This record gives sequence, structure tokens and C-alpha cells, in this order.
Amino acid sequence: MKYRLMDILACPICKHFHLELIVFQEKEYPKREVKEQIPLCEIYCSYRNMEVKKLENPPCQECIKKEVVEGILLCPACGRWYPIIDEIPRMLPDKLRKRDDDLKFLEKYKMKIPEKVLNEGLPYNIKG
Repeated sequence: MKYRLMDILACPICKHFHLELIVFQEKEYPKREVKEQIPLCEIYCSYRNMEVKKLENPPCQECIKKEVVEGILLCPACGRWYPIIDEIPRMLPDKLRKRDDDLKFLEKYKMKIPEKVLNEGLPYNIKG
């Protein structure tokens, strides 16, 4: 998943923008270069975790070379979380998610996932 995608992603359930991103694994593409006007993102720079208007020097040249391979998207409004697996954010409605797959993901990365998500995250969490 490209970091730039975070500039447009919102929670599919409550529509909250912006989501929080926690990266577990990145992949680098060193030959990529920005050939457009900087900044690439309009509202939110997830690479620096701040609003674009607050950036003095947007990190677009660095950001464009990286993609999130594994990670998690968190909605601070409704408490839902969405896994990023093999560079793809899995942002499905609750009824289409697979409980066993979600629990395996939480277990695999439990040392990197915030305690609140592990214990209270929706639609599934380790506690229950």
C-alpha cells in the first residue's frame, strides 16, 4: 500500500478521516522518483503523520520509494481496525470479515499493536 493512499482513506463504517497507520513491514523501490508537483498528498501526510499544510519540506521523494507490506489501519472514532496484508488494505464491513483470520493477524503482530486494539478493537479482539 502506498503511503499516499492514506490521504484519501476513511473508515468504511463511520466515515472518519484520517485513519491511523502502524507499519510492521515496508518495501523499498529505490528507482521511483516524484515527477509531479510536490506535495503529492493534499490533506494528510501519513509518512510524517501530520497535516500537509504543517510540513515545511514534504518528504515526497523519500515516501514515493516505500510501500507498506504489512501493517494496520486504526479508526480513532469507532475503534475498528483493518489489516494491511501483502500491500493490500483489507477494509471490509464487519459481516464480511473472517474472525479466525483477524485473530491470527492480531496474534502474529500482538507485540506491535496497541493494547487498546488487542483488548477492545472492533470487530474482533483477542479478549473476546
